[in-house]
Amino acid sequence: MELFLLILGLLALIAVSNVLNRIVPSVPVPLFQIALGAVLVLLPTGIELELEPELFFVLFIAPLLFNDGKRTPREELWKLRGWILLLAVGLVFVTVVAVGYGIHWLLPSIPLSAAFALAAILSPTDAVAVGALSGRINLPKGILRLLEGEALMNDASGLVAFKFAVAATVTGAFSLAAASWSFIVIALGGVWVGIVLSLVFIAIRSFLRRLGIEDATMHVLIQILTPFVIYMLAEEVGVSGILGVVAGGIFHAVAKDRLEPYATKLQVVSTSTWSVILFILNGLVFILLGLQIPHVTEVIWEDPHFNNAQAIGYVLIITLALYVLRFVWVYLFSVLEGVSSSTRERLHSTLLTTLSGVRGAVTLAGAFSIPLLLDDGSPFPERDLIIFLSAGVILVTLIVASVVLPLLSRKTDGEGAESKHLTEHQAQVRILEMAVRSLKDEITDDNREVIAAVLGDYGQKLRQVHSEQGFAQGRAMRAEVCDRWLFAIQAERKEAARLVDNGELAADTAKRFESILSRTESILANRSFAVFYSLRLAFKQIWKKISSGRDARWSLADIEAIRELRMRTSKVAINELQINMRETDNRACTAVIQHYQEGIRRTNLFLNSALHNDEEFQREKKEWERKAIQMERDALQEMYVNGEVTIGMVNHLRFFINTMEASLSEEEME
Repeated sequence: MELFLLILGLLALIAVSNVLNRIVPSVPVPLFQIALGAVLVLLPTGIELELEPELFFVLFIAPLLFNDGKRTPREELWKLRGWILLLAVGLVFVTVVAVGYGIHWLLPSIPLSAAFALAAILSPTDAVAVGALSGRINLPKGILRLLEGEALMNDASGLVAFKFAVAATVTGAFSLAAASWSFIVIALGGVWVGIVLSLVFIAIRSFLRRLGIEDATMHVLIQILTPFVIYMLAEEVGVSGILGVVAGGIFHAVAKDRLEPYATKLQVVSTSTWSVILFILNGLVFILLGLQIPHVTEVIWEDPHFNNAQAIGYVLIITLALYVLRFVWVYLFSVLEGVSSSTRERLHSTLLTTLSGVRGAVTLAGAFSIPLLLDDGSPFPERDLIIFLSAGVILVTLIVASVVLPLLSRKTDGEGAESKHLTEHQAQVRILEMAVRSLKDEITDDNREVIAAVLGDYGQKLRQVHSEQGFAQGRAMRAEVCDRWLFAIQAERKEAARLVDNGELAADTAKRFESILSRTESILANRSFAVFYSLRLAFKQIWKKISSGRDARWSLADIEAIRELRMRTSKVAINELQINMRETDNRACTAVIQHYQEGIRRTNLFLNSALHNDEEFQREKKEWERKAIQMERDALQEMYVNGEVTIGMVNHLRFFINTMEASLSEEEME
């Protein structure tokens, strides 16, 4: 039961990390997940989870690398094969030797063979970490493909070197000739096993299809089992399971392109299933990493033989050495290859490639796989320190990549890179267009009429945004719009109070209208209120469904009274804005006036529509309008992940979406 609750807790943390990333998109999801994992251990929950390296590799690394092999473009990797081999093999072994000697010189208490083991496990970049960062960093396509290819291949070379170095430390014997031959056998053997087993699985699935067995669930289950079987059998025969699953993934992708060039139900189900599996596995990798870090740190922190400041200094020095060696290696070969670019561009691309060399879970899992004892029964020298240094390098490389790479990648290729980002006006149009496409994808025979009404409103919004050349662009402009909008709301509030005093408006209607105005003010004054309100609204809708107190719902007469009141107060607000318009806030006043005019247009359509007395239709329309607002927020997040908008634009565009939400406030209060 405890294990089940722990798994549920870890899955909940994955969800929390993605919510936090939506709120603070400048911080990548992996850092949130590592932090949440660390917090979970530090809290008095009594949770202790031992990381079993072999289980970790087969459960997480095998399916993740298999999927990376399936989705990585083969043609582009083949074009970069020389560079990939230089980084995935050449740089790994240069790192083992150079950094290994450096670690032994820096920390003489770590024997040379153990220092080689530490350098070997620090040498491979992490495909999972690179993939998690690449979505939010606008890296040039060539560099991104190079990093993906390197991360796919260097795990094998790094782990093979690591195993030989550990074996040399444990046994005290090492043969360079034997190690070189073993590396070739292990690498080629892993590729061969991956291809053969993939061919077997593909043949089984093809045979089942010929028998007429097209059960999507069974075929997807075979696909899910494939990477685990490949990895375990490859390791069982003594070859590289990691290269096996990579080769298997690439072979599956080639087979799918040639044998299944059409979209089938199986492909749709397979894609959906794998997306869920990979989402969970990616999150668990970094949360488990976070779970290990407090324990690793505590061991060194409490050891009187180590100075804490010195231990942190060792982490920084080793990380810097890895960066320097990677930079020199990449720059040297770019010069020797005669890459046609200026020195400044070459330095810039080399720096991007260097800082993108993120270390991840493979490094930590390898460090934990170091045995506790040598063959003579003595403890493995400085095992705790090696694990601490590995964890520290992982954290530093992740943080540096998260902070520095977004800044550097904005300037990539000069003006060409800037053109990849949309302008704020283009982004506003794109958000609305993506929401429209999402709404169209949801159309069924049952909701066609309702969604058509919502799409009509979006068509008007698009025309309005096109005609305005963007809504409230610039910080100063947004502040002016908020100021003028809040001024207009005060005018509406005074008009409602006057109508109540004159006996022209019922007190209940005035109270409901005041709550609408207050919510709109809160949305405009505080961006975070929109998140709170969305949660409150969701709970409110659930309560309405389970509560028997239906009398609290607004009747159509109530809704109509509010809409008629809104018509009157909107006209007063427009008049007040026109009277008090100054030359300095002309554009802001015009934007708010257009908002009120749009509201009047929508109200007139409602009052004159034959469907406005259809309570169910209006309820469904409001529900789809709320969903459309969320589609806009999802579109913004997707644009940010794809590098179409900068982090600075995200908050500005959230204001734009909040204004869309505010324009629906009177309807959402029902």
